[in-house]
Amino acid sequence: MSDLTIVLRSLRTRAFSSVVVVLLVAISAGLLLAILSLRNAGKDAFERGTGNAHLLVSKDGSPLVSVLNGIFYANPPKAPIDTAKLAELRASFPWAMFVPTAIGDSYRTMPVVATVPEFFSKFEPVVGEPWSFAQGRAFDKNFEIVLGSAAAREAGLGIGAKIVLTHGSGKSREGVDEHAHEHNEYQFEVVGILAPTGSPHDRALITSLESCWILHAHDRREREESHANADAGTAAKDAAHDHDHDHDHAHDEAHEPPITPADLTDADRMVTGVLLRLPSRDSAGAPPALAQQYDRLRRDGSITVALPANEVQRLFDIVSSIDVLFLAMAAATLVSSGVAILLSMVNSMSERRRQIAILRVLGASRTRIFWLVLTESTLVGLVGAVSGVMVCQVVLFLATQWLRSAHGLVIAPSLDARSAVLVAMGTTLLAALAGVVPSVLAYRTSVARNLRPLG
Repeated sequence: MSDLTIVLRSLRTRAFSSVVVVLLVAISAGLLLAILSLRNAGKDAFERGTGNAHLLVSKDGSPLVSVLNGIFYANPPKAPIDTAKLAELRASFPWAMFVPTAIGDSYRTMPVVATVPEFFSKFEPVVGEPWSFAQGRAFDKNFEIVLGSAAAREAGLGIGAKIVLTHGSGKSREGVDEHAHEHNEYQFEVVGILAPTGSPHDRALITSLESCWILHAHDRREREESHANADAGTAAKDAAHDHDHDHDHAHDEAHEPPITPADLTDADRMVTGVLLRLPSRDSAGAPPALAQQYDRLRRDGSITVALPANEVQRLFDIVSSIDVLFLAMAAATLVSSGVAILLSMVNSMSERRRQIAILRVLGASRTRIFWLVLTESTLVGLVGAVSGVMVCQVVLFLATQWLRSAHGLVIAPSLDARSAVLVAMGTTLLAALAGVVPSVLAYRTSVARNLRPLG
């Protein structure tokens, strides 16, 4: 009988405890691999998703929040940039790219980005990778909309579909938003579906700024009429406009003329951010004038200016200590699995002393007994490490799905072969070290004492 057969039969005899220990090792190794993979993939996804904008101007509270809201669509920006400030920014420098955006509406909790046609021609969602259309085209008139690849897939929409946007963030991005309501008066037609970019833009719906402004103007007109009727003191109209505050607009749709671009005021023409790019020969590099323009804009206390790539680096500098904590916790769990192997085998030694004594009588040396027990613990660690790769794949799938649905962050983690080999080797070595103590106990087992008749 070969040594491997003896080891396998020993494990089969203690099948339940062996399976439990293997599962513990697999979970520990899998979590460690998943954290390593997500750490690198997450950073790559954030750096990839900043696009080719050199600067982002907004009125958010900080540059980091500005980037998270304006590029990664974490939350709708709170304060808009007015028409006068937008004109001042446009005239302040001969920008190579000047793309205003308005973020705040949604469709089934997915963000809607209102912008200008240059968003598709000058802004690149990933540096060096311009937009491409899987189907259709870019919008060229009001109430046409383009879907990111993930948005089209999640919503199940195709070219020609008609949709109604939610004016507000909806329920799942910031909890229940009492100001959110659907604008059933205005239907948007899907005219294009973008090819996947591997960035948060894949989950966005993109339409024209003027379409967004018309929605806001419609709300403004309803508020003005509501206040006017309230001042008139007519009970019937008061009741009708109380109903209007619940955003059921059916009561006077037939009597209200539609909003046109000519009806827009400066108060309607608001944007929440501006993507800026300076003239540059190198698409990936920073032009010499960037630092000067950044400092100039920063001196304007009415706006927030961010360098998207720098803010992503700052974000990962902030969370680096958390990364270390997660890695330490995963490593501690892995060590605990080694301790579990040690305890499981030590506890089983009292039941196995007679088996070991019989093996000794049959001719097995002390050294062979030592290596049999050590091989058993090493085999448990090896099987657990290999199973940990499957656990890692499950964790990565669940984590990426949650990040995409909750935050719109599209990441594509891959299991690094080098990390997998190192973790597997480390897990197997740890299991072997855990088997040293039970191997020594087996080595020192007394043959005469453990072959006495039972009872």
